[in-house]
Amino acid sequence: MFATAFAAIRSVVAYVGTVLYIVIVGPVGLVAGFLGFTRIMFALGHGGVSLGLRLAGIRYRVTGLENVPDTAVVFCSNHESNVDPPVLFEVLHPTLRVLYKAELRQVPLMKTLFDLAGFVPVDRRAREQAMASISRGAESLRQGNSFLIFPEGTRSRTGALLPFKKGGFIMAIEAQAPIVPVAIRGGRDAMRKGSPIVRPVNVSVRVGRPVATKGLAASDRDTLIARVRDEVQRLLDEL
Repeated sequence: MFATAFAAIRSVVAYVGTVLYIVIVGPVGLVAGFLGFTRIMFALGHGGVSLGLRLAGIRYRVTGLENVPDTAVVFCSNHESNVDPPVLFEVLHPTLRVLYKAELRQVPLMKTLFDLAGFVPVDRRAREQAMASISRGAESLRQGNSFLIFPEGTRSRTGALLPFKKGGFIMAIEAQAPIVPVAIRGGRDAMRKGSPIVRPVNVSVRVGRPVATKGLAASDRDTLIARVRDEVQRLLDEL
């Protein structure tokens, strides 16, 4: 009972602190984004994410970053909890773009920030629009921007890997960008279904060796997916 009450109080502090940060710093980030100072916007974004994670008691440990090549890559991660995206955004890359579900664009401020940051929405209900988004992501990769994808498409309720969707892999093949497998574990206990309370947890992130896509064609995507999924599973087994 005491632990739950403490977590509830800490959650309120985290929510309020993060909202205040957005209210105070958000306009500066928006102006920086509109003026093209993307790195400033990302730096401010990292500040907000770091503040929210610390106030909520979300601690993380990452290993394997030495495996990430000095080039644009597609980070491919499993997805277990709501804390996975902010933790990975914080630890993987200073200007990480995200391939995300178009449904999130229903939040007006989030839509604007994501657009300014170069995040790419994918609407799986409209194939032509989805493929256009994949091409946009590939062009951004060719320009030197790294991406994060959650190929399961939704959170795994059990922690077991779900089937991988193809979009992010087609994007990587189109750009001939390497895919870096990532495993994240520990966040599932942070938020229980239907509860806004964020409980302190320790999250572990393990980054694997890049999987090359150079020379691959769209017809190779299923083989590539199977290989990367096996790597993500192997990393999960090591955590």
